Amino acid sequence: MSDSVIIIPTYNEKENIEKIIRKVFSLEKDFHILIVEDNSPDGTATIVKKLTEEFPGRLFIEERKGKLGLGTAYIHGFRWALAKHYGFVFEMDADFSHNPEDLIRLYAECADGGADLSIGSRYIRGVNVVNWPMGRILMSYFASVYVRFITRMKVRDTTAGFKCYTRRVLEAINLDKIKFTGYAFQIEMKYTAWKLGFKLVEVPIIFTDRTEGESKMNKSIFREAIFGVMDLRVRSIFGKYKRIS
Repeated sequence: MSDSVIIIPTYNEKENIEKIIRKVFSLEKDFHILIVEDNSPDGTATIVKKLTEEFPGRLFIEERKGKLGLGTAYIHGFRWALAKHYGFVFEMDADFSHNPEDLIRLYAECADGGADLSIGSRYIRGVNVVNWPMGRILMSYFASVYVRFITRMKVRDTTAGFKCYTRRVLEAINLDKIKFTGYAFQIEMKYTAWKLGFKLVEVPIIFTDRTEGESKMNKSIFREAIFGVMDLRVRSIFGKYKRIS
C-alpha cells in the first residue's frame, strides 16, 4: 500500500492520459493514481478503465456526470483519498505541463523536509515556463504578484496546481467552505492552509505547456482568480480561519 496518491482531473485527455499514467508508475517511488473523470466525450474514461486491469490496486477512477469544475474535482479526490487513509495527496495535470519526475521532490519536502504543503513553483527562481506566449507569461506572473500583495501570503506561485498535501492539512480544512472552482481554487487552498498556520514550501520546477490536447485556460478563469482574492482577503478580515480537526 503506497502512502501517496496523485489526483489527476480529466476532461478530453485521450492523447495524454495513458502516457502520464505509465510515466508515474515508472518512477522509483510507488505512487497510486486517482483519475477524477468528468464524462469526457473523447473516450478518456475507457482508456483509464482498461489500464486499471493492468494496474490493479494502483490506478483508480471516479467518474462524474459532467464538467463540474477543477475545484470540485479535486475536493472529490481529497475526500476519496482521506477515506482511503493516504498520508500524502498530490495534485497534478494530465498533460505533462507538470513533470512527473518532480513528484519525488515534492514528496521529499513533506515526508522528510518538514513541509505541510509543498508547491511546484514556476516563479521561485525567475520565470521557468516553456512554450507559453509572452502575454500569458506576464499575465500569470503579475497575477501572482497581485495575489501576494492583496493576501500578504509568502508564496511566489500562488496559482500553481502541482502540489503535495500532507493528510493533516486536508483534514484541517473545511472542504465544504472552499468557494471557488477554477484557478482561484488553487489560491484559496494555499491561502487557507497558510491562514491555519501550516508550513508551505515552494519547490522550483520547469512548467512546460501542453503539446497535445486542448488547454482548459480561458479569460473567465483568470477573472475569477483576480476578483476571488479580494473576497478571500475580506473573509479573512471579518472571519477567523479555524482547523476542523
